[in-house]
This record gives sequence, C-alpha cells and structure tokens, in this order.
Amino acid sequence: MALPKSRSRDEDSDINLTPMLDVVFIMLIFFIVTATFIKQAGIDVIRPDALTDDPKPLVSVLVAISPAGEIWIDKSKIEPTAVRANIERIKAENPKGGLVVQADEQADYETVKVVLDAARAAGIVEVAIATKD
Repeated sequence: MALPKSRSRDEDSDINLTPMLDVVFIMLIFFIVTATFIKQAGIDVIRPDALTDDPKPLVSVLVAISPAGEIWIDKSKIEPTAVRANIERIKAENPKGGLVVQADEQADYETVKVVLDAARAAGIVEVAIATKD
C-alpha cells in the first residue's frame, strides 16, 4: 500500500494577495475622486497690494498676466483673441465657478481690460483681481 504524498511546506505557505490589492485599488480610486486639484495659471506674478480683500472659495478660471502683457491660462500662453474661447471652455467644465485675474504690478491696463471684457462676454459674473496675501 502506497502512502499519500505529503504536501511541501512551500505549497501551504502561499498567501493570496488579491483581496489586499483590491482594497488598495479601491482606496486609490477614492482618493483620486475626492482630491481637490489646485488651479495654476502658468507663471508667477508679483501681485499688487490692496487695502481690502475678500477670499474667493470657488474659482474655475485662473488667468495670469505677466509684466510683458502675456496672458496665461492653464499653464499655456494665450493670444488676446483666444482668451474668450478658453474662458468659455473652462467655464463649461465648472459653470458655478468664477474668474480670478492674477495681474502683475507692472502689467498693462489694456491687457487686463481684454481679459475682463472676455470674461464678461463669456457670461462670468464673479470676477476678482488677485492681490498679495
């Protein structure tokens, strides 16, 4: 009579990692979905001082204007004629948000006016100009 072959210790010590990986992926998806992404215009500007300021909690469009008059939206340089189209595109993604203009202290007033006119034409009523903290 033959004795049954005993199982080796390696076969008994296998650990099933599938449930742990399922939990890790579910947690990863949860954190990605609930994360708040910081909007950046694309360049750093020196903002002017202000006597009064009011923080804006919901911002969907962030526009930066450099001292040379360049307009930046979503980390890309935008021509003045394309500002309205870009603002409308971003507004469509988040219709409740407003617009914040980060204009450098040395920025040309005409460039700021172009951005503000484009925002008004795009239907954004919540418009603010960023100042120093």
